[in-house]
Amino acid sequence: MGEFLNFAELNDALAATSKKLEKRSLMSTYLRGLAVEDAALAALYLSGSAFAETDRRGLNAGGSLLSKALAQRSGASQAAMSAAYRRHGDMGAAAQDLLEANGRTGPIPEAGGGLTLPIVEEIFARIAAARGPGAKLPLVVGLLEAARPVEAKYLLKLMLGDMRTGVKQSLVEEAVAAAFETDAATVRRASMLIGNLPEVVRLAAEHRLDEARMKLFHPLGFMLASPVDSVEEAVERFTEEVLLEELAPEAAAGEEAAPGEIPAKRAGLPPPSTRIYGVLEDKYDGIRAQLHCGDASEPGRVELFSRSRDDLSASFPELVEAFAAIPEKAILDGEILAWSPVSAGGTQGRALPFSVLQQRIGRKRVTAEMREQTPVIFMAFDAMFLGDSLVLEEPLHERRLRLERFVARNASLTANAEARGQVELFAETAPQFARLMLAPAVALESAEQLDAAYTEARARGNEGVMLKSLNSKYQPGRRGLAWLKLKRELATLDVVVTGAEFGHGRRAGVLSDYTFAVRDGDALKNVGKAYSGLTDAEIDELTSYFKEHTLEDYGHFRTVQPLKVLEVAFNNVMRSERHESGFALRFPRILRIRDDKPVEEIDTLARVEEIYESQPDKGS
Repeated sequence: MGEFLNFAELNDALAATSKKLEKRSLMSTYLRGLAVEDAALAALYLSGSAFAETDRRGLNAGGSLLSKALAQRSGASQAAMSAAYRRHGDMGAAAQDLLEANGRTGPIPEAGGGLTLPIVEEIFARIAAARGPGAKLPLVVGLLEAARPVEAKYLLKLMLGDMRTGVKQSLVEEAVAAAFETDAATVRRASMLIGNLPEVVRLAAEHRLDEARMKLFHPLGFMLASPVDSVEEAVERFTEEVLLEELAPEAAAGEEAAPGEIPAKRAGLPPPSTRIYGVLEDKYDGIRAQLHCGDASEPGRVELFSRSRDDLSASFPELVEAFAAIPEKAILDGEILAWSPVSAGGTQGRALPFSVLQQRIGRKRVTAEMREQTPVIFMAFDAMFLGDSLVLEEPLHERRLRLERFVARNASLTANAEARGQVELFAETAPQFARLMLAPAVALESAEQLDAAYTEARARGNEGVMLKSLNSKYQPGRRGLAWLKLKRELATLDVVVTGAEFGHGRRAGVLSDYTFAVRDGDALKNVGKAYSGLTDAEIDELTSYFKEHTLEDYGHFRTVQPLKVLEVAFNNVMRSERHESGFALRFPRILRIRDDKPVEEIDTLARVEEIYESQPDKGS
């Protein structure tokens, strides 16, 4: 039987090496020595998940609850717990320290014998079923009482979903393949199809991986785009590093195409007059989402997943209602957008700023008023699964044609969906328009057109433009040059740091997150917080500086003397009640430390408001 102690010690060994092949060898040897059911659990836990993707249970045991459980088990003071966390930036590693320091080195007698993987599985199931922190706390405490310090370390890491061993699911899948002497690509494909790693292990052990069939309602990985800062960089990287390489085999096969040119008939676009670089789409300012619908075995079931694989369905019930009417199986990639069905001065709808959509994120209950004030649509730009077929391996131009036909057949079905069980409530207030839309795409023929397209996209309220190769396959979880995104920073501001916060993980011991402000007369008003853009050396230097210039120390956060000036870039300015200034910068990034600039010369709140007013996509 799989002892949890062996699992914990394996994870210590995994964390101790940075060599991928060594990690894979350690895991495959360990899995090979277990019974199949234990190996199935171990593979799941090695990937950092308490439950399989298709298993909708969740532990719902956050940091506060786990801290209370650890305090009870270890007997440590709050000060000792804070110091241990500060040392490691990780509750699991802190727990091992605290338990060893306080002599809690073994299970208490009442907790019974040693933990095994099936025992952990059983207790996780009980924690998931328990309602509320009061019911969960004794279960977590009991689990820690049955654990040795190193076991407690990885129990807490697993419950938090953050193992920090340098192991991703893809590497676990490779280890499964090595353990059961099969092909890694086959394991990975089966895992993608069924979304259940324990079941994949069982199939691999029985050499039945070819029986894996696609199941909806578990998120696949999203294909990602590489950022570029200029038209010139986009054209150079795209033409030289992607298209020429991709088109060479087809040219050799006899298809008529000039070097560097994509045959227009395959693009589903009008014949170009000049060289085609690729296809252009707007870069929307919404929530990237994956939509699953149309499974006849579960009529009406619709689910939406974010890039982080969170279930978004509860926040957007009108999309669930709308897509429940679609009878065809589909997994679509696209963007959830706040949408104005009729734009000012015309009938053409348009996307609203992200700041409008933000009000809907994370809502467990969406009111009729929210639905009316912030209507949403799903802007589809790619297809991953249609009918009964995965289409990931098909080139984009083929996927695009399939998607166009799917939208043509089904968009109208999403226009008149009624709220289930609440027809009268929403009959008058719910806007009636198609909730499924197809992202416009045009052939890119020149660098000048790309520059103009960017300007036009910004004027429509979108973030920028996407440039995609029409030959590109859909590669879940991959970021390559086949998709590029052109987003220019809106502006930069010189700001002063007013607060500093300790980071997490490897930055747990340094002040790496900085709250910053602009001038408003004689006062300073905060407008954002940034934690990216500086080197480790610069962060170390600022940590020493801010410790010497602390005004109030709250433990994890401290207010500091407003003396250090930074130059920050950002994507846009939003109205926000979070800060006294009334504004917040979206995606701020530190460009440099401005030791050459006195605080008296930093930017003003008036400048922030001026930038806000200049945005074509400003919110209300």
